[in-house]
Amino acid sequence: MDKIFRYSFYDLIRGRWSISYFLFYLIITIVLFSFSNDVSMVVISLLNIIIVLVPLVAIVFGIIYFYNSKEFTELLLAQPIKRSRIFVGQFLGIATSLSLAMLLGIGLPFIFYGIFISSEISNFIVILLTGTCLNFIFVALAFIIALKNNNKIKGFGFATLLWLFLAVIYDGIFLLLLILFNAYPLERLALGLTLLNPIDLSRILIILKLDVSALMGYTGAVFNSFFGNIGGIFLAALSLIIWITIPLFFIINISNKRDF
Repeated sequence: MDKIFRYSFYDLIRGRWSISYFLFYLIITIVLFSFSNDVSMVVISLLNIIIVLVPLVAIVFGIIYFYNSKEFTELLLAQPIKRSRIFVGQFLGIATSLSLAMLLGIGLPFIFYGIFISSEISNFIVILLTGTCLNFIFVALAFIIALKNNNKIKGFGFATLLWLFLAVIYDGIFLLLLILFNAYPLERLALGLTLLNPIDLSRILIILKLDVSALMGYTGAVFNSFFGNIGGIFLAALSLIIWITIPLFFIINISNKRDF
């Protein structure tokens, strides 16, 4: 698995995708700093870019890589290697390369502008860690979809719909429920629905860390009272880890049972 991981990682980190991804974040961050030298404003501006773009790129790139490397994967499957090690190694290679490109693209301009002597360093670290978690989560989801669908077009369609549902449609359903049942105590329901969506969970954690939860109104006060303490932060972090672990378990399970 280590050899497969290193091969996938080195192959991807030198590819056009990773270089373009790195340059995109590098240019965006430099442009944001050119508009404002306030580190906190740049961190807030990066919030929506990371929350929306990272999951989309991770799930699309994961799908494309899986289907494009199908012949190489079949060659590996013909060797005396456990199936789970092959797919987990590839998964780790893709997720790590995307995370590294994002971390370097965002981190280098922040280092140049003195993030280590800024009071915003903790917010900066939270955004990077959240983006890294989203990379691993959505690459894992992409592998699950690809393993379940041999048809490339169908797999790509399912991946796009899953991202659209979690990034846009889920929020609409969430808000509709809050409006329709606003006469009832919905604090526990709101918290539960948030933990079931990694994008929403990441967004709320960053917003609360940036101390702009007042923009979220009543729900912001509920989340702030819950996630603002140590127990809430621990539960949120545990939920993101579970969002990585469970899809990884499904990758292992499906790859062991599927007839290639």
